[in-house]
Amino acid sequence: MSFMLALPRISMSGKDAMNDAVEWLAQKNMRSIFLLTDPILRKLDGLQSLLRQLKARQITYTIFDTIGPNPTVAMVDAAYAAFRAANPDALIAYGGGSVIDTAKAVRILSANPGPINLYEGVHQELKYGSPLIAITTTSGTAAEVTSNAVITDTERHVKMVIISHSTIPDVAVNDPLALVSMPKGTTAATGMDALTHAVEAYVSKGAHALTNPTALEAIRIIKHWLPIACENGQNLEAREQMANGQFLAGMAFNSAGLGCVHSLAHQPGATHNLPHGVCNAILLPVVEEFNRDAVPERFAEIAKALGVDTSAMSIEDASRAALTAIRELSQKVGIPSGFAKLGIVPGDIECWIEPALKDPCTPCNPKNLTPDDVRNLYLKAL
Repeated sequence: MSFMLALPRISMSGKDAMNDAVEWLAQKNMRSIFLLTDPILRKLDGLQSLLRQLKARQITYTIFDTIGPNPTVAMVDAAYAAFRAANPDALIAYGGGSVIDTAKAVRILSANPGPINLYEGVHQELKYGSPLIAITTTSGTAAEVTSNAVITDTERHVKMVIISHSTIPDVAVNDPLALVSMPKGTTAATGMDALTHAVEAYVSKGAHALTNPTALEAIRIIKHWLPIACENGQNLEAREQMANGQFLAGMAFNSAGLGCVHSLAHQPGATHNLPHGVCNAILLPVVEEFNRDAVPERFAEIAKALGVDTSAMSIEDASRAALTAIRELSQKVGIPSGFAKLGIVPGDIECWIEPALKDPCTPCNPKNLTPDDVRNLYLKAL
């Protein structure tokens, strides 16, 4: 089977990339926009700047801003109803993964029959819907790069992972000016999410010569720049570097796949509405300690990318050093040490096991897991 590398048609990065995205819309003669965001971002300078740019080019817009963390089927339905009423030429998603994933779901429904639940799992043959420009305001999810959309089905208490190339935005925008308002906690959580993407892509069963370099470079960038971005959110260089790091990580996992860090992280997010990046950060060293002996040479390379001097180490020792470095970075940026800090108790775990094993991210994990393995990993992450 051949290897497939899927990316946005156009990627715009760097200061004032938002201006270039609006110019692209004008050049394509797209005069009306349906803009998805969240209620906090709507009040901030970055979005107001974008709206001024749209007005300057006489592009009208309708704003839908009732998107919260871990978007639900009900949020998607409401957004799609508003989209249909607006009848726009294109979609703009201005936000983090929750906003962009909602926009991807609306895009699916703009060309394919609903409900959105029909498209859980891997569907490569969906029709392409309304043009989508994704402007990210976090440096973690890489939703602007990828074919994944994660939507919570509140009736089943499950995070649905929808994977289709038809969801990949036409234009991905990483502008540091859209990132500077991100608070420290969100910066840390989304940054560790990006690190998880890079690590899982590098040790994935789907890892490839075209994804390995981007995964390792993402790890290098995030290790250096995440603490700086957390310390000073107004540092434009740190914001731009983190945008680069999460973009590279997205490039890697969009084709190599992820693993059981994500499979296990999706479940507490679905049942307890916990931040996805925090769940990943807590689980990352725990799950990868389980995976380590399957590909120790890969974890030894990860240790090097994390800045560990492995020159005098065996592959075994270097692979263990990678896990130590991950834990140290997580602690440095203020991630909680375990799920117990977030109110999770052992009784919460049992209902997560079966959905984690069925999650679309599970097949690419470097080791197969049993229900007992999953249970034990959750307990270690408490």
